[in-house]
Amino acid sequence: MTVWVAAAVLTAAVTHAGWNAMAHTIKDQVIAFTLIAGGAAVMGALLAPFVPFPQAGAWPYLIVSALVHVGYQALLMRSFSLGDFGQMYPIARGTAPLVVTVLAALFVGERIGGWQLAGVVLASAGLVGLALWGILPLGPGAREVPPPLGTGAREVPPPLSQGAREVPPPLAREVPAGGRGRRPRRPALLAAVATGLSIAAYTVVDGVGVRASGTPIGYVTWLLLLQGTLVPAYALYVHRGALGAKLRPYLARGLLGAAMSMAAYGLVLWAQTRAPLAPIAALRESSIIVGAAIGALLFKERFGLPRIAAAALMVVGIGLMLKAS
Repeated sequence: MTVWVAAAVLTAAVTHAGWNAMAHTIKDQVIAFTLIAGGAAVMGALLAPFVPFPQAGAWPYLIVSALVHVGYQALLMRSFSLGDFGQMYPIARGTAPLVVTVLAALFVGERIGGWQLAGVVLASAGLVGLALWGILPLGPGAREVPPPLGTGAREVPPPLSQGAREVPPPLAREVPAGGRGRRPRRPALLAAVATGLSIAAYTVVDGVGVRASGTPIGYVTWLLLLQGTLVPAYALYVHRGALGAKLRPYLARGLLGAAMSMAAYGLVLWAQTRAPLAPIAALRESSIIVGAAIGALLFKERFGLPRIAAAALMVVGIGLMLKAS
């Protein structure tokens, strides 16, 4: 892997974390992904007349990839609606590299050296560590404290039944919500892991497809066109005549996210034509550092020394992959 390929993948990683954070800030996830998918489809339609047409051998991969991407978007929407960005994003992104290594070895015939494999394992272990720190069990006597209410809001307790008296809770060590001890529900974890598996699936499919296409930019353009119509169609079915009014407040943010999404994946597809799939899959997951930082700074989710240590482990793994390349 050359320096330029590594730089392209790292740029894609930062951009990817950015557009995911933008999507997370929109409460209605169907609206968020309608804007991102629909905006990317519009950009694809504008580019299509000016880019080379993918070769015939790439079209089966394009169709399969479009379907997998729609599943990925649905799972990502689900995980974002159930859990914190700083937990769901790391778990989803951290699942993919080792799965890609296995799939690439089984179906693509790629073989990577021992140092490279060690790098993939270390990078993935660091990513998993970043995710799991946020779901450690609460310590003895600890209880989670909900986040503060918005400006001017106050929480009204439910009325007591006649003759009842309020019993104060036992003394406990308070743990801020969103910090250590915040445990996402099992459906959130399952959705995040399933998102990671879908990432692994489309990474392998597109890695083969883009090589068969003869044109990375033509491949990504038609991929955006194919996948970008299904989520908006679903949103139109759900919201019907109210869709335009719901989209309008988030239009600029959603279209910027669409441009970032297209740029991020285009860079990765270009890199996949110039380096093995597994190291690229692991290197692009460095977006988790950016995602964790966004969670800490923008969404006020805790980062903590253990997460920094896990990030350092991931950096060591990336170093091994680059050295072995």
